Amino acid sequence: MNVLFVASECAPFVKTGGLGDVIGALPFALKDQGVKVSVILPKYGDLPFSVKEKLTLMQSIEVPVGWRHQYCGIERLEFNHIQFYFLDNEYYFKRHGSYGFFDDGERFAFFSSAVLEVLPYLDDRPDVLHCHDWQTGPVSVLLKAHYKTHPFYQDMKTVFTIHNLKYQGVYPKTVLYDLLDLSELYFQMDGLEFYGNVSYMKAGLAYSDILTTVSPTYSIEIQNAYYGEKLDGFLRKRKNSLHGIINGIDTNLYNPLNDQYIYTPYDSYDGKILNKLQLQEELILPVDVNIPVISMVTRLVEQKGIDLILHVIQEMLRLNGQLIILGTGEEKYERALKELACQYPHQVSVHTYFDEKLARKIYAGSDIFLMPSKFEPCGIGQLLSLKYGTLPIVRETGGLKDTVQPYNEFTDEGYGFSFTNYNAHDMLYTLERAVWFFRFQPNKWKRLVERAMSLDFSWQSSSKEYKKIYKSLISEQKKPEPIGV
Repeated sequence: MNVLFVASECAPFVKTGGLGDVIGALPFALKDQGVKVSVILPKYGDLPFSVKEKLTLMQSIEVPVGWRHQYCGIERLEFNHIQFYFLDNEYYFKRHGSYGFFDDGERFAFFSSAVLEVLPYLDDRPDVLHCHDWQTGPVSVLLKAHYKTHPFYQDMKTVFTIHNLKYQGVYPKTVLYDLLDLSELYFQMDGLEFYGNVSYMKAGLAYSDILTTVSPTYSIEIQNAYYGEKLDGFLRKRKNSLHGIINGIDTNLYNPLNDQYIYTPYDSYDGKILNKLQLQEELILPVDVNIPVISMVTRLVEQKGIDLILHVIQEMLRLNGQLIILGTGEEKYERALKELACQYPHQVSVHTYFDEKLARKIYAGSDIFLMPSKFEPCGIGQLLSLKYGTLPIVRETGGLKDTVQPYNEFTDEGYGFSFTNYNAHDMLYTLERAVWFFRFQPNKWKRLVERAMSLDFSWQSSSKEYKKIYKSLISEQKKPEPIGV
């Protein structure tokens, strides 16, 4: 079985968020399950030079983008026994950054079309194209519209994974024929039409054979109006084809026992304490093992619950803990948090940039990890915090609900803390409860930390679920045609 991952980012080559982590880890887990996986990506200008110099040019072709034909170089790199293909076009991709450009609609129309055009030149013909998020949404509709009669593409199946429904790639109707070369037949309620525009996300949802998203709870949530981003009705129509499969983490890359980024490798509570003291020292906070260190490694956007933090920050600081925040995002949140750090330098440490090394040190050196998200398709932060023995406080939504079992002191079950409503005082109460356990039940806290570190959030079980989906699609290919059809 050959599967081609189609994505706009992949760690360690290019990463802006959780999507990059998934594409950087899931193919290797699938390889261990006996699935032959390769990955195809844009060749961004930000690709490290150490990667670019190892790329081998396989072929140069022209790709149709509406009425135009654009250059596309197919370059290859074998990385840890998996083939990675990079599609080169300097006009579209030789820029600083991956997204957020005025012509993203054209850039990813080119990428989607190019993926299909280059398939005959790759080492293996894929049985399944596994596309990820809105940037690859057009692949499925283009396959059905332009390639269904071509022998090479016969019976090729598509899987489309929603990583975050909020980001949809919505563009004016003109992209339908100007960039995708599609007729008015595709501009309808069960096609690409989205409130008078064209949605690349909806293209993937409408024309892919199977839909998945990154947690079971999120797959249910997005069928409701609050989370559905105006696509809930459409997703309810396709609910029988929609599967929620929880993300995992790369437990080789993220492992406190061999992580070279943290201060001291550890596999016990005592080793974690050493990292805490060194983190406090580096960030010029009072060095005291008895002060609870509360952290966030996050994007500073509304989705992540920053408003809740700011609403009760004074009450939080009266708990006499230390708050460490690492991340970038909206200017209003960055400014507000920086002002807090200036006002309370012995309690608040804010870093409005992203630094992978500092992130690992924060996971290792914190006591409590805060994720009060408004919605969270899966979330990686809580999985990493658990791996490093930092107990998460989460709102019960999406993947946070699926992965964090709240601690029950009566049954001694669970390993984290959670609250249901998107409410600042509910969050504050949960934080107060966690801090109480930290201060007054130290032996129980130590037991919870070591329980969290023993959990398995690797990709092993999730990759088996994806393999089942691929096998079901391939078995469909081999079914004989009914008599008389």
